[in-house]
This record gives sequence, structure tokens and C-alpha cells, in this order.
Amino acid sequence: MNGGMDNRPNPDELLEKVQREEAQAARGRLKLFFGACPGVGKTYAMLSAARMATAQGVDVVVGVAETHGRVETALLLEGLEVLPPRQIEYRGKTLAEFDLDAALARKPALLLVDELAHSNVAGSRHRKRWQDVEELLAAGIDVWTTVNVQHLESLNDIIGGITGIQVRETLPDRVFEQADEVVLVDLTPDELLQRMKEGKVYFPQQAERAIRNFFRKGNLIALRELSLRRTADRVDAQMREYRSDQAIQAVWEAKERLLVCLGPGAGGDRLVRAAARLAGNLHADWIAVYVETPRLQRLSEGNREQILKTLALARELGAETATLGGQEAAETLLAYARSRNASKLVVGKSLRTGLSRMLRAPLSDRLSALAEDVDVYVVAHEAEAPPPGEMTTDTLTMEPEPGRPGRWRGYAWAAGLSILTTLLGEWLTEHLEPANLIMFYLVGVVWVAVGYGRGPGILASVLSVVLFDFFLVPPRLSFTVHDTQYLLTFAILLAVALTISHLASGMRYQARVALHRERRARALNELGRELAGALQTEQIVETAHRHLEGVFQSRVCILLPDAQERVHPARPLPGRAELPLDPAIAQWVYDHQEPAGLGTQSLAGAPMHYLPLKAPMRTRGVLALLPKEKRLLFLPEQARLLETMAGQIALALERVHYVEVAQDALVRMESERLRNNLLAALSHDLRTPLTILAGLADSLGLAGPPLPAAQAEIAQAIRIESLRTSSLVNNLLDMARLQEGHVQLKREWQPLEEVVGTALQTLAGPLARHEVHVDLPADLPLLEFDSVLMERVFCNLLENAAKYTPAGSRIEIAARHDGDRVTISVADNGPGLPPGREESLFEKFTRGRDESTVAGVGLGLAIVRAIVQAHKGTVRAENRPEGGARFVITLPAGEPPIVPPEV
Repeated sequence: MNGGMDNRPNPDELLEKVQREEAQAARGRLKLFFGACPGVGKTYAMLSAARMATAQGVDVVVGVAETHGRVETALLLEGLEVLPPRQIEYRGKTLAEFDLDAALARKPALLLVDELAHSNVAGSRHRKRWQDVEELLAAGIDVWTTVNVQHLESLNDIIGGITGIQVRETLPDRVFEQADEVVLVDLTPDELLQRMKEGKVYFPQQAERAIRNFFRKGNLIALRELSLRRTADRVDAQMREYRSDQAIQAVWEAKERLLVCLGPGAGGDRLVRAAARLAGNLHADWIAVYVETPRLQRLSEGNREQILKTLALARELGAETATLGGQEAAETLLAYARSRNASKLVVGKSLRTGLSRMLRAPLSDRLSALAEDVDVYVVAHEAEAPPPGEMTTDTLTMEPEPGRPGRWRGYAWAAGLSILTTLLGEWLTEHLEPANLIMFYLVGVVWVAVGYGRGPGILASVLSVVLFDFFLVPPRLSFTVHDTQYLLTFAILLAVALTISHLASGMRYQARVALHRERRARALNELGRELAGALQTEQIVETAHRHLEGVFQSRVCILLPDAQERVHPARPLPGRAELPLDPAIAQWVYDHQEPAGLGTQSLAGAPMHYLPLKAPMRTRGVLALLPKEKRLLFLPEQARLLETMAGQIALALERVHYVEVAQDALVRMESERLRNNLLAALSHDLRTPLTILAGLADSLGLAGPPLPAAQAEIAQAIRIESLRTSSLVNNLLDMARLQEGHVQLKREWQPLEEVVGTALQTLAGPLARHEVHVDLPADLPLLEFDSVLMERVFCNLLENAAKYTPAGSRIEIAARHDGDRVTISVADNGPGLPPGREESLFEKFTRGRDESTVAGVGLGLAIVRAIVQAHKGTVRAENRPEGGARFVITLPAGEPPIVPPEV
């Protein structure tokens, strides 16, 4: 009957399940067509399923479907209702986007929204299409959509490392996990490559480039494996959720998962390695657990350190680790195995034999008797727990372990209380029967066992029987018993006393365990609460010092990295100078993201324990501790608490870092906006008078009689300086427009030599005293660019070359075609660029050599880079080995139109 009650669902869980189902009933259902990469047929599969749903009477509407010019996919849209796209003006162009408001107004039963990871055009309600879908689901509309594995946020960096291409459009993993249904659309790499070659995915020229880059066979194999694994993980999670909802206790062997039980003995390393090999052979996940029963809570410090090392080895070999608490190891293990759907248990072979094995069956035997649906693997051999003589009584306390005099005090109390109870019995023997006096002895046994543990409780039990027989049972002062019934009384008294002693001492240890678990939970909660309110790094460091020193009885130092990734103590507080801190070890821990020093396998001779502060994005620093007592730092519970607290500190440091980054970015953006507005206003106000001034200077020489030589020279100087200042104003205006994104490219296919010739003609005056050499190959392809802006690029580069080189210097303009790129260089043989400032010269208001003698405000190169980047190109500056400076521009070659031959 008890077993049936144990399998009943928890009422709270049932209520939560009902509430969750009610919320889901009012929400639309999301179905994902999931694939490894573009071209596997996700949209085709979605539209095919939609046509079948339409045939069954479902109200289906296509919100957006991207066919990418594929005829077979486009044909599936015939007969389906398609929502007209919303037209959005963006940077002078009209772009078509999914019309969310029209979809909500139409409210079909099923809406198709292709490409879930798509980024919406600025001006849309949501930045991402998956946010549109969430609004549709909240409105009760079922949605079918498509997504590729490379768009999952958690896999983005992994796929980027495999393919060498960073995917910018991503969506949170929770969107994938919360989908009601996922359909895997799979295609083998060979079949996909054949479709590419046949032009069914991209046009032939695009397909060739794609096959050479993203769609290499190795990439496709890796992407396919990732999509299959991600789908399998989701199915496994769904199965576990279903088993939990249905209160199913039996293990379903849908996926191999191993659970290895570690003990405190010396054979744990061998057991872990055997489990790792078995998991590798079975291609299974595996979990290493340590079950802490009341008996194992009194292990010695050495045994606990061995457990920590064994768990650390399991983590290094790829296991998930956990520490469980329970009264009986076998039952706790099986309950955890069933909750994790582990189909195989791995335990060590017991070395006990004879009477010891008969009195208590080994763990492997107990598991075999209880585990009807779990396979039990026994590895030879695993040392058993240490004998009771090696156990201590207070290994869980955060205070120093009581010394031996404290332990002897319990035995003294046991003896004294037994004697006092006997004296009380002598006084009461005239009023009570001897059998009733037994109750007083049992009360004393309970008091001793609760107060001092099992050993003194056993002594009190034995002394109670002996003193009761010798002093209170006739004949007194003798162990002789006239009435044989007293023998049964003695046996029952001893059995009851020993049982009560055992139970009371067990309750004492359980209470102590609960107390210290509550202390650790409270310490973790207090640290988290204070860190959540910290707004500066200094507050986090101070909070961490205060809490860690109190919990672990250790001296603490937190080291944070500088701009060069070198760690230093974060504002050390007074009294920390004498810490035996080794900066080299701290740097090693930061670089390798692994603990080191005291109690670890790396640099174990160091007096301090070093732990990396690992946050989700990166390591934020190093935590160093000098413990007063090692066991307070390295007990399994304390070690887990330290890791958790270190994680909280790292998260707080990362949060504050990104808050500072966001604030700095906001300040920079605002100051940049103000500066651009100021520049634009000044430029507009200066442009007209400068133009008038230049015109007036020209008119002085044209109207009336010729001016005297001196006046003509002044007029010419006015004209030149006004034109130069006008050029600077034009640069200011261009920079402001480029920064604000108001410049629209008028890109046309045209030869490079035309824009170079125009720039040379414009700067004929400044270049008159220089030797200009142009080397443009005759077979240079046409390039697609904005001729006006590209002319400004060459004008700025040539003007810089003329200003910063002496008269007679050589200026070279060259270009070459290199695959899908065209490289253009403008070089001179002048003094060159300031060493180490090649990149900073492209920043606004930055100038090179001779700033005091060369006119300008430092915007020319910033404009060059902005224009080139707008053309999807790059520009860099470098010093030539033979002397002089060189600016290298790289532009995409593209696919120029085919010019028909002249007839």
C-alpha cells in the first residue's frame, strides 16, 4: 500500500500542470520545420503540409514565404491565400516586410511565417521576426515557420568556428525549446550538393561560390550532425517531461545514459575511468554521483578530499556530477536514476566477505535486488568506505572540529547519568516495581544519544542494563538472577536502549546536516541579494570579501584583469599585503580557466587556493583564498558552495561590466550625435559665404582693368584659401551625413580609370609639383560603385599624398584583380606614416606628421574609410619597406553585366 502511495503524483505538481495546460490552451501552437542549412527543403515541406491542411478544411494563410526564385517552391503557393506584404521606406528604398497587423486582423487558424530568424527592417514593430511570431501565438493563432540550426544562439559560435562564417541573424534557444512541434527536414550532403549543382538552390554562379565556401561537404556533415543532435536532445527532454507528467517510474531505454556511484574508498578513480570507457563505447551520456548517507557524513578529512578528487576527475572525463543526500544509498540511487532516465548503473565491487557481507549486503547486491528496470554493472574492484575508526563526528560543521576531550565528555556523561538514574531507582524502589524503573534508564539513554551521539549512547545502554541488574534486581549487589524472566527484561532493555540510541544519534546527525545546509543556503541567498544591488566593481569586491571570509574562515583576495589581460588585486584592502599571493599562479588560472594551488592537481604546493571567476561570456577574474582550516574549504558541500558563490560573483562582475559598456556607448553615441549636428549646422552656415567669397575673388580679376601684381596675388590667395576652406566644410558635411546614414549610394557598373582620371584632373594644381604614375591593367573588370563618392576617396588620398610629401615625390596609383576582389593602392615615396599609428589615422579629427604646418582638420581618411565600407570594402594604411606610405583599398568584384560585342 505504501508503494502505491509513493507513486501518486504530487498535488502541487498536478495543480501546476493544470494551470500550464490552461495557459497553453489559450495560446497558439508553434510548429518548426528545422533543417541543417539552406536548401534542404524546409519551406517546400512547410508549404506541402499547408496544402494538405487546406484540403482538410483548415483556414490557412501565408504570411510570408521566401521562395528564393525556386520554381518548385513557388508552385506550391498557388491556391493558398497570401497576405500582401507591408511596404516600408528605408534609406530611400521601399522594402517589403511581413505585415503583422494585417495577420492579426485576418486571424486565420494557421499562419505560415517563413525564416523565423529574419531581422525586420527598421521601423517595424519588432526587431526580429520571432518576436512577431510570439505576438501571433499570444493572439491564439497557430504558426508554422522554418529555421536552420546555425540560427540557434547557443550554437552560433560553434558553427562559426566550423564554417568560418559568422551568422548574424540568431534567435534564443528558448524559442526552439518552447515550440509545440519540431519537424526535422533532413537531406544528405551529397544530395544537397547535387541540388546545388542543378541550380535548385541558388543560381549556377552563386552555387559555385557557395560550394567553395559555406556549402563544403565537411561543413554540411557537421551541420547535419548538429541538427540531428539538437533534435534528439529535444525529443529526450520531451520524453522526460512526459514521464514526469504521467508519474511513470520505469526507465525507458530510448537513449543510453549511465549513472556511476562513487564511494569514499581509494578505488574511485578506477571506477570513474571504467565508466568513462563504457560511456564512450555506448556513445552515452553519463553522470557521476556521490550519495551521502548519515553513516558517510562522519568521514575523515582525507576521505572527503578523495571524494572531491574523484568527482573532479569525472568532470574532466566529461561527466555530469552530483552529490545526493539520503538515508539509504541504493534507494536514493535508483530514485535519481529513474528521474534522469538512466538505463545503466555502474558501481564498484565490494571487498567484504564472510560475516560482514552477511550482516549488510554490498551496494551492488542491494541495487540488483531493487532495480528491476535498470542494468547494474559491477566494476572490480572498488574499496569500501573506511572503517568506523576513521570517521569523525563533526565533519559537517563550519566551526573547528571538537577535540578529543569533547568526545570523552560524552562518555563521562553516559556513565554519570547511568549512576544518577541508579541512585534515583534506589530511592524509588519502595514505591515502584523494578520493571517501571526501566523507563528512567531509557530516558537517560535518549538524552545521552541526542546530546553526544552513538558511542556514548551505546555505553549508556550497556551501563543501564548492568547497573539495573546489579543494584535494583533481587538479589541486589549481585549479577545473579533468581527470576529467569528478568533475563528477557534485560535483553529487551538492551535492545530497546540500543535502538533508541541508534535512532536518536541518527536524528542528531540529520538535524546537524539540515542545520548546515540551511546555513549554506542562507549564506548563498545573502550574497546573491547584496550582489544584485551592487552597481560598481568596488562594491562587488567588498561584498565578496566580507561573505567569503565569514563562510569559509579564509582570507580572500579577488584579482581582476586590466586592458592587457593581466590580473591584479582589485583595490586590496588594508592588511592584505602579507597574503602569500602568487601573481604567476593567478595569471595561469585566469589564462587556463582552471583552479590551481592548494587542494588541486595543479601547483598543489601553493599555500592559497585559486579559482577562476567564470561568467557566461568570459572569465572575469580570479578568486584566491587562504583557509585557516583546509577542511572548511574542501568538504564536498563547501566546495560546491564555493563554486556557486564564485559563479555569482562572476555574474555580478559581468553584469556591471556590460552596464558600464552600455553607459559608455550611450555617452559616445550622444556626444557623436551632438557633434555631428554641430558640424552640420556650422558647415551649412559657412558654405554660402565661402562660395560668395571665392566668387568675389574671381570677379576682382575679371571686372574692370587688370589689378596690380600685389593686389592680384592677394585676390588669388583669397580664392585659394576660400576654396580650401570650402573643401574642409564639404568634408565636415560628408562626414556628418555618412555617420547619420543619410548618404544613398548611386551604384553603377563603370570602369575604375574614369573616376581615377576625374580625381587627377580635379587635383591637377596640388599635384603639379609631383610625379604621378598610374598602373591600371587593361583587363580590369567593371566595378559597381558610386562615382561621386569614389572620386572623393581618390581626391582625399591624393591630396594627402601631395600635402605630406615634398615636391618632386612620386605618387603611384595601381590596381589588380584578385579572384572576387579588386585591390587598389595609392602609394608615395615620402616620409611615410607615424609608426604604430597606421590604424588610428582613420579616426575622425586625427592627423599625421607635421600637424602644425600642414592645413586640415583630420577628416579625410575617416571619410575614405566610411565610403569604402559603404561599398562593402576595406581600406588599410601601411609603410612601404622601401620608404613612403601606401593606402590599400579592397572592393568586391561582383558579377558585372555582360556587354554584347559591337557589330
